[in-house]
Amino acid sequence: MSEENAPFTEEQNQQIIDTGIVAPGNALHNIYCLTIIGQIEGHYTLPPQNKTTKYEHIIPALVAIEEDSSIEGLLIVLNTVGGDVEAGLAIAELVSGMSKPTVSIVVGGGHSIGVPLAVSAKRSFIVPSATMTIHPVRMNGMMLGVPQTMDYFEKMQERITRFVTNNSKMKAERFKELMMERDELVLDVGTVLDGKNAVKEGLIDSLGGLSDAVDCLYKLIEKEERKSEKSVKTGKSNKGGKSVTKKRSNPTRITPSTSRMDRATAVKSISPRGEMRYNDWSGER
Repeated sequence: MSEENAPFTEEQNQQIIDTGIVAPGNALHNIYCLTIIGQIEGHYTLPPQNKTTKYEHIIPALVAIEEDSSIEGLLIVLNTVGGDVEAGLAIAELVSGMSKPTVSIVVGGGHSIGVPLAVSAKRSFIVPSATMTIHPVRMNGMMLGVPQTMDYFEKMQERITRFVTNNSKMKAERFKELMMERDELVLDVGTVLDGKNAVKEGLIDSLGGLSDAVDCLYKLIEKEERKSEKSVKTGKSNKGGKSVTKKRSNPTRITPSTSRMDRATAVKSISPRGEMRYNDWSGER
């Protein structure tokens, strides 16, 4: 296939290999596609045979997408088994805090910490054949058998529960109930939800495929455009109205005939240095 007929440029191909991100060309809107696949790698490097999503690649990419004025929206495609809890939560918090339209779609699976990632977008989709596993927090390596360890687990689990319930329609009580289910999994505690049940439980917004997710993202982008146009028109109409001039108080004048006491008072009223320093530090002008 010649370079002219290739679906992606050489630069785009390298970008997909390095970060799993691609900006499609010749589209109705300029959107970015971010893939989160395999295991989410955190503070420790996983074995080379593992398919991983590295959070040190994703975090700066999200910042760049948010700052780039030419990018109108973000599509997140998830097929992950989970991974590092804090790395996954960090990515999810960044996505939920973005001002640009974001849409996520779960294909294959969105398990464990993939659940917060799936609900972090403004709208979430899942294909009918995909599944999502909800289970308690687990830890590898040495652990101390002390009450503080259980407290740490509970606090970590509460962080995940709070984020998921704040960014979805699922209640905290129901999420914990599914998380502690004992009759669903053979070697673990928790629940596996397929696409239809994930939507039924309120975890995911809609059941649909890629075209549904892209169409939803386009609608969100166009909604933002209409909102921006309306605010611009409102600003112009306000400028066309009557201008309101604030009445300024007469400034204190210093003349040669002003006494030393009056001169000191006048200077203090004109330039309250102490107040200016305080206002400058507090961000007031």
